[in-house]
Amino acid sequence: MSGPVLVIGRTGQLARALQRIGGDAVEAWGREQLDLSDPDSIARKLSDSGASAVINAAAYTAVDAAENDASNVLLLNARAPGIMARACAALGVPFVYLSSDYVFDGAKIGAYVEIDARAPLNVYGRSKAEGEDVVLAAGGCIVRTSWVFAAEGKNFVRTMLALAQRSDRVSVVSDQIGRPTWSDDLARACLAIAAQPGVSGEIFHFAGADDASWADFAEGVFVEAAARGMQRAQVSPILSAEYPTAAARPANSRLDSSKFAALTGSAPRPWREALRLCFDQMNA
Repeated sequence: MSGPVLVIGRTGQLARALQRIGGDAVEAWGREQLDLSDPDSIARKLSDSGASAVINAAAYTAVDAAENDASNVLLLNARAPGIMARACAALGVPFVYLSSDYVFDGAKIGAYVEIDARAPLNVYGRSKAEGEDVVLAAGGCIVRTSWVFAAEGKNFVRTMLALAQRSDRVSVVSDQIGRPTWSDDLARACLAIAAQPGVSGEIFHFAGADDASWADFAEGVFVEAAARGMQRAQVSPILSAEYPTAAARPANSRLDSSKFAALTGSAPRPWREALRLCFDQMNA
């Protein structure tokens, strides 16, 4: 690769991780450089970028708000990425699109593999499925992930820590199962995929190595917090029915990362190990 890896998005947790991990080899564009609500400008600006690969880390991720904002969700998660993917295909550079466990309905017993049928339960999931379709049609590459957390930004870990400042007990859903994924590990995976030849039109899963419910994950957060002298709370496990949300969530969000590991020789790490590293980074 000669030019930089161009990251679309600059302030989200994955975009920050890509800049941290990639260093000088990564250039990140925010809204000032590329306004995804102005589709007519996207292809031209990418053509002038000199990028050797493009990773789209910008998205509409407010899952509940998406239920009443379908037009904007589809613009940011499907229409704009499709334009980017076609522009990258014309330039002959790889394009990596971040997708989600929410393209599945959660009814499968085991972990989802890349070829499993999609059946999204909510507007956000449908927008990601549509984004996958247009990106794959243009020859782009898909990386699906789940339950991303980071030392900064808006995510489950930071939400739990904030709740512990206000209450000594928090209620957390225990009947949704997934694989928590550290943003830095996901960033490394995206950069590895972007550098691989022959991944055009491919889908990869990348998520933490082992399972957890949201309640398990919360317990892990508070164990790490207590070990560092931070405020912790007691976790009260509840069912999803006791915590209604505007958007339905899949009960099973587990993603199998075997295909990624076979290609790159690098497997995801267990989420508790990643969580410790995340806390180390947060404290630093």
